[in-house]
Amino acid sequence: MLFTIDMEKTRITVLTTGGTIEKTYDEVEGSIGNKESVIKESILSKIRLPHTNVDVKYIMNKDSLEMDDQDREIILQAIRRFASYGNPLIIIHGTDTMSLSAKYCFEKNPKIEVPVIFTGAMKPLGFSDSDAFQNTIEALAVAKVLPAGYYISFHNQVFEVPNVEKDKQLRTFVKT
Repeated sequence: MLFTIDMEKTRITVLTTGGTIEKTYDEVEGSIGNKESVIKESILSKIRLPHTNVDVKYIMNKDSLEMDDQDREIILQAIRRFASYGNPLIIIHGTDTMSLSAKYCFEKNPKIEVPVIFTGAMKPLGFSDSDAFQNTIEALAVAKVLPAGYYISFHNQVFEVPNVEKDKQLRTFVKT
């Protein structure tokens, strides 16, 4: 199947929830943690997107291991709200519970009318070997061509939700 991209500007909404991709080093405390979103300043400001308008919305800034169903409901409500505009959505999320959150949203709202792509990183953005840049750029690209549904985009692969999980040994996501 050949995909064509409409050359008009596409609007994509990025909803940030935290996770490793958003962790930063605090020099004063000597720790790495979720303080504030860095996607806009550290990734989006460094890439050329002449055919794409990206809106970044901050939902929360949590390590995904600290998320519960109440947090997933907040994510779901944000997805419902921003999907109503008809634009693709990218959810920046921690990898440890990303598949749980994606599955929760899929089960609670299966008839989504836009592509919803979850992505994150195994290493924080500031690390030289971080996968944050790659995964974010790939999610932006596939958001323009995927049909409506829920997906996880990670390490040059796209997985349909709910049939995906994190493989800790491989340090990536796999089809289940």
